[in-house]
Amino acid sequence: MNRMKLPMTVRLNYQFMKIKLHLLFVLFGLGLLLSATVPGQRSKTRKPQILRVCGDPTVRCKTEATFAPHQLPFAISFKNGVIQEGEWFYAIILKSNRVTDDNCDVFVREDERLTTQKLFPHNKVFTDRCFEPGESFYENINPETRFMAVFAGRAKTEADKFLAQVKEQYPKAYLRRTRTGFNGT
Repeated sequence: MNRMKLPMTVRLNYQFMKIKLHLLFVLFGLGLLLSATVPGQRSKTRKPQILRVCGDPTVRCKTEATFAPHQLPFAISFKNGVIQEGEWFYAIILKSNRVTDDNCDVFVREDERLTTQKLFPHNKVFTDRCFEPGESFYENINPETRFMAVFAGRAKTEADKFLAQVKEQYPKAYLRRTRTGFNGT
C-alpha cells in the first residue's frame, strides 16, 4: 500500500499529540499508583468501639481499668486508646450540687453514696467529681454540677419503670440519658 506523505507541520503536530497523550497516560497511571495503599502501610483506624457499662455492682465488670468506688465502671481495654467512652444509658439523678469556679471541694460524700447504694443493690449508685486524668466523665449532664445518680438501664422503658420506684425514696429524682468516659492519661 502506498502511504501518502503528509506535510512536515502535520507530521510534527501528530508527533506532538502522541507525546502529549503518552505523557497524560503516564501521569494518570502515576496518580493511581500513588493513591493506592500498600497493604502493610494501611491506616490502622478502626470504628470506635462502644464499651459496655457495668450497671449492676453485684456482677463482676470485665475491665482493664481500676475504678474508684464512686465511679460507674465500664469494660475498658487499653488497646483501644487512652481516652475511651462507654455506651449510652439512662441514669436517675438523685441529688445534685451547683459548683462555681470548678470547685473540687464540692461533691457528694462517699458515706452518703454507700447508704444510697444499699437501697438499690443491683443498680450502681455513682457520683461525679472534678474532672481529672483517671476520673470518669459524663456527657449530657451540666458540667457545673456534682451529682449522685443510679444506673437505670439501657432502654427508656426500663429506665422509666425504675424511676417510678426510685421516686418513692427520692421524689425530686429525674431521668437523664448519658454516657460515661474515662481519661487514662
